[in-house]
Amino acid sequence: MKQHIQTTSQGLDYFLTGLKRLPEPGIRAFVIIPLLVNIIVFSGMIWLATSQFSALMDKMMGWLPGWLSFLSFIVWPLFALTIAVGMFFTFTVVANIIAAPFNGFLAEKIQRGLDPECMPEGGWKDLAALIPRTIVRELQKLWYYLPRAIFFFVLSIFIPIVGPVLFYLFSAWMMGIQYCDYAADNELVSFKDMKTKLAAPRMQTMLFGGMVSLCSMIPLLNLVVMPAAVIGGSHLWVNRRSPV
Repeated sequence: MKQHIQTTSQGLDYFLTGLKRLPEPGIRAFVIIPLLVNIIVFSGMIWLATSQFSALMDKMMGWLPGWLSFLSFIVWPLFALTIAVGMFFTFTVVANIIAAPFNGFLAEKIQRGLDPECMPEGGWKDLAALIPRTIVRELQKLWYYLPRAIFFFVLSIFIPIVGPVLFYLFSAWMMGIQYCDYAADNELVSFKDMKTKLAAPRMQTMLFGGMVSLCSMIPLLNLVVMPAAVIGGSHLWVNRRSPV
């Protein structure tokens, strides 16, 4: 029982550790650059969505006969919600791919501080090799996530209460994988072996990922969730593969 409580507490504390370390001088650059990139991408997507929304809405309402025009009051918010969800999902995918090399660099810096022998200083060739590798790994995670996310999304439609709960639990697990994997990839651990390691104990990984998911929904705080999660995930990974 005591071990379970400690595991639960650590799952939450890893993300808080990431937040606390954000202001450190050697870490700020890794926070600011991805943040600026994400703001530019997000602003561009908002501009594109708003500029196209009115035209799409007019075209959609043109498909309805005149006597059903009152449905615009129902269709409009549903259509707007669909656009918003689609834009958020697209932004998340694009932001993760763009930020992947920066997150890999940040995880490497954290790992060197926690375990210098495991992460020796690398040269420019190592840094150059990191960029394509992290992007490929990001696509691998996306391939793992998409079919399962679609399954749980459909399940949520047909089983209202159980489905959404299962979807959130899977999302928590996926967020744990997402932000621990940068450190695992730096150590050239395969995606399969990384998942196996994070599954023991799975609850700790899911609590960490659940905290990341929850904070991602809070305005302003969500702007720094990514680097904080990378830092926390790096701490979790180092302690998981070589517990002290």
